Amino acid sequence: MRLDLFNTTAFRLSVGYTLLVMLAVSVTLGSAYLLTESLITDEVDLIIDTEMKSLQDKFAQSAVAGVTDEINLRIDSWGRIGAVYMLADANFERIAGNVTDWPFDGLPTERWPAFEIETIEPGRRSVHPVRAAVRTLPGGDLLLVGTDISQGRRFADKFRRTMLWGIGLSTFAAALAGFWFSYRLARRVGLVASTCQQILAGEAGRRLPVTGTRDEFDSLAVSVNHVLDRLEEQAGTLRATFDSAAHDLRAPLQRLRARMDALLLRVPPLEAPVHESVESALREVDHLQRTLTTLLQIALAESGTPLASPTPVDMAILVNELGELFEPVYAARGLELSWDAPASALVQGNRQLLAQMLTNLIENGLKYVPAGGRVQVSAGKSGGTVHLSVADNGPGIGEQERRRAAQPFVRFAASTPQEGSGLGLSLVAAIVRLHRGRLELQDNSPGLRVLIELPA
Repeated sequence: MRLDLFNTTAFRLSVGYTLLVMLAVSVTLGSAYLLTESLITDEVDLIIDTEMKSLQDKFAQSAVAGVTDEINLRIDSWGRIGAVYMLADANFERIAGNVTDWPFDGLPTERWPAFEIETIEPGRRSVHPVRAAVRTLPGGDLLLVGTDISQGRRFADKFRRTMLWGIGLSTFAAALAGFWFSYRLARRVGLVASTCQQILAGEAGRRLPVTGTRDEFDSLAVSVNHVLDRLEEQAGTLRATFDSAAHDLRAPLQRLRARMDALLLRVPPLEAPVHESVESALREVDHLQRTLTTLLQIALAESGTPLASPTPVDMAILVNELGELFEPVYAARGLELSWDAPASALVQGNRQLLAQMLTNLIENGLKYVPAGGRVQVSAGKSGGTVHLSVADNGPGIGEQERRRAAQPFVRFAASTPQEGSGLGLSLVAAIVRLHRGRLELQDNSPGLRVLIELPA
């Protein structure tokens, strides 16, 4: 039995854990990215605010001339890299600074307005983003202090790409580990399921694999194997007891029947009432022998012994042979029997048991379908499955009753003849299970349709 890896609980858990890892890594790296970007921005704002206050203090001391000298001094000598300064009048005309034109349309309302400046670098013209602050000085002049944030943005872009790569690689590693884990788990479960299927198919000596890792699977396998050993021991004891009892019963019944036959043939003949009583007892003995034989066949089918050496059996040939055999019997009862098995439908199994299975289903038509009715038998192959169908237009079986119809000694008063033992479908179900097949009872509207699927 093979398990679909993508439909296993282990795979679903692996997917869930992978998503959880991806979420955790994304939150961690995303938080680090946002915190770093915030720190860089706060540092830039602190530098701008410090220089703005310094120039405002200079204005308070020396008015416009002092601020102009200070700005020129910072630009020409010790000014920081990427610093942007501009002193403008109320009409936004430049007084001093390293920006030629007022970069805004009017007076900006933001606390930290941003704009772009163009610079000529070796071989190319580039645009640099600037974050700035604008203050109105006493007298109406405007002071702009800013800084080039292109380097910070490049760092943030690299950080962001690194973060995305980290999330992707972490997710891939988690997915790979999860797939490996789910594959190993599905493989272990598949081995257990396959062994269980082999045990159900009749290989009672099979046991669950123990790998020696001493994990929970090994513990479970050891416990289940102990249970299987105990069950096999009990089944062997029960089978031996049953076989012995059947053997002990068969001989006395045979002797009893022989004596009754002798009584019926004695001279002078028995009186009519006695003769009739002996015949009635003889019929009961025959019924008891048939029941005992059927029980032995069910026990044999359930034991798995017949399939020790399975052979190819063509169900199409079997349907045609049994159809020709039972057609005269059906005709004599006023019933119609038809069969349809045009193509080869090979299965691996025991021909005698498969023939007994089909015979039981055809004989059910003789028991339950009233005169004038019909029974249709068909066999065919579809993919890796052989389908066998026996359908009639008799009284059928109710939906609730169909669920227990294959149990031993189950009889339905409305449709079962008095001579029935309730073992026919039980034997059919046992043979189907032995051949790893599936039995289903369906409504034929009217009547009953028995569908059997066997591995091709």
